[in-house]
Amino acid sequence: MSSHENATDDARVIQLRPGRRPAPQAAPAREPLWRDLVGDVLRSERLAQERTLKDVADEARISMPYLSEVERGRKEASSEVLAAAARALGLTLAELLGRVQGEIIKVGALTSVAPAQASTSVSSFAPAQASAGASALRRGEVRLAA
Repeated sequence: MSSHENATDDARVIQLRPGRRPAPQAAPAREPLWRDLVGDVLRSERLAQERTLKDVADEARISMPYLSEVERGRKEASSEVLAAAARALGLTLAELLGRVQGEIIKVGALTSVAPAQASTSVSSFAPAQASAGASALRRGEVRLAA
């Protein structure tokens, strides 16, 4: 008998075309980090005032690279740094944190919406008008009220 005749009937099958895989599930929307929202609010206010990063950093006595990192959500700033940046922008720490809270509520509402409904782009926020206490909307922005 040859070795071929002694082989078992089990054959190894190699798939040339992989079978259909189930469609990947959409990842649940993640809640934003505090530092991201703080940075977004600081940057938005600075840009609304048409001020440079250097100008605000100098007035706040914060290094420009550090303020840039805070605005981009790369650094978790201390309350002293946040207060200094807020003052340089003409805000109190309470006003800054209130705006961040508003963003948390707004983004939280978006993350709880079904992914198909949440695909509409919503601008992060508009700068608040200090005198009237109301927010001015930029063209194309959508405001959500909680």
